Amino acid sequence: MTTTALHDLGACELLAAYRSRKLSPVEVTQAVLDRVQQWEPALHATYLLRPESALAQARASEARWQRSAPLGPLDGIPATIKDNIATQGDPTPLGTAAVELYPAAQDAPPAARLRESGAVVFAKTTMPDYGMLSSGLSSFHALTRNPWDLRKGPGGSSAGAGAAAAAGYGPLHIGTDIGGSIRLPASWCGIFGFKPSLGRVPIDPPYTGRAAGPMTRTVADAALMMQVLSQPDVRDSMNLPPQHLPWHECALATPEFFKGKRIGLLLDAGCGLPLHDDVRQVVASAAKSLEAAGAHIVAMKPFLSAEMLEGMDHFWRMRSLTDIRTLSAERRDKVLPYIRQWAESAAEFSGAHIFDASQKFHATRVATVKSCSAFDYVISPVAPHVAFAAELPSPTNDPLRPLEHIAYTVPFNMSEQPAASINCGYTGAGLPVGLQIAGARFDDVGVLMAARAFEQIRSAQHPWPQP
Repeated sequence: MTTTALHDLGACELLAAYRSRKLSPVEVTQAVLDRVQQWEPALHATYLLRPESALAQARASEARWQRSAPLGPLDGIPATIKDNIATQGDPTPLGTAAVELYPAAQDAPPAARLRESGAVVFAKTTMPDYGMLSSGLSSFHALTRNPWDLRKGPGGSSAGAGAAAAAGYGPLHIGTDIGGSIRLPASWCGIFGFKPSLGRVPIDPPYTGRAAGPMTRTVADAALMMQVLSQPDVRDSMNLPPQHLPWHECALATPEFFKGKRIGLLLDAGCGLPLHDDVRQVVASAAKSLEAAGAHIVAMKPFLSAEMLEGMDHFWRMRSLTDIRTLSAERRDKVLPYIRQWAESAAEFSGAHIFDASQKFHATRVATVKSCSAFDYVISPVAPHVAFAAELPSPTNDPLRPLEHIAYTVPFNMSEQPAASINCGYTGAGLPVGLQIAGARFDDVGVLMAARAFEQIRSAQHPWPQP
């Protein structure tokens, strides 16, 4: 059928092969497990890796395909789920050794949708303590590394998912994102990551700005996942009304999609770390390719302020401090020191200060929507730099300057707008650079179509890293 290794095949290709009986879910799952075995001693991307369970699921899928009765759109496709998305019967450590482990009573919505569709869930993936770092550093999991350069981290908090997708641990991975936790690792691992509109993918527990979404190698596979993940679930109080969206059309988009589109180009985030020259050059080149495809590119002025970013940071510090204070002294001592220092720095904040800080979320939302409203889509870097040293908890390595790298991503969490990261090139050292594509609230299909159109005109992609 193809010379592509089985572990590198996309979900759409695998479904066609299952349908024609050219491949079996069992041989594909075994190939993915073999790939994991090759990479995992160096990457440490997985948690609860269960080969026997995976093969049992694959055999059941094989039997269904032999009867031409697949369970759903993802039947037999290998998939992983992030640590913080509950799976029935499994502990949910949230990346930290401080959490008491007990079996989850039921699957959280994204996990339930994968299982209902027949996906072969073979592992969960790693994350840092409480998901509050853009790195693979955790007090519970082994240090997760980036397959493009093992000296670098994969980003976070969906650290394991980003590394797994780049390393060829099958085609489908689920991450979560409250400030960039899907898009940042997608950018630094050279994959595709999609943060949908708030409520498009039900999650439990829901929280302001928090979204679950696909992390894949291709836009088509992400769109396929969205067919499944976007099914309604009453457990999410912010779940959008059920809507039949044309997810399947996303894979059909061509560069003609950009013709006549008005696209904002945001190269200055307004605050945070300065944009590295190599990232600027790669993103500017991507903008020129969109312009050549017929888009009207307009330079945007920054709309996020240092006060907004600091306010959100201070509120999250107090939220984390409140969580940590519920722990016993013994468990508190197990929290990653960086996270504990960051949270405990809020101890002297007054009630008035925290109230003022909380208002920055809405201020960010208003500023983002207002600035983006003049455009069909907005493009920008995902981050001001590429992957940094794996051992560092954050690019600044300073718990009092923890979020200066998320100024491009966090506004779209607060505005509830869909935003994606797609690889748009590489630095001279060969590290991936992500292009962020954001759309109007609820235009999830449009963002995926824009990403698919760009996927066809971007610069040549480097081969995927090898163990």
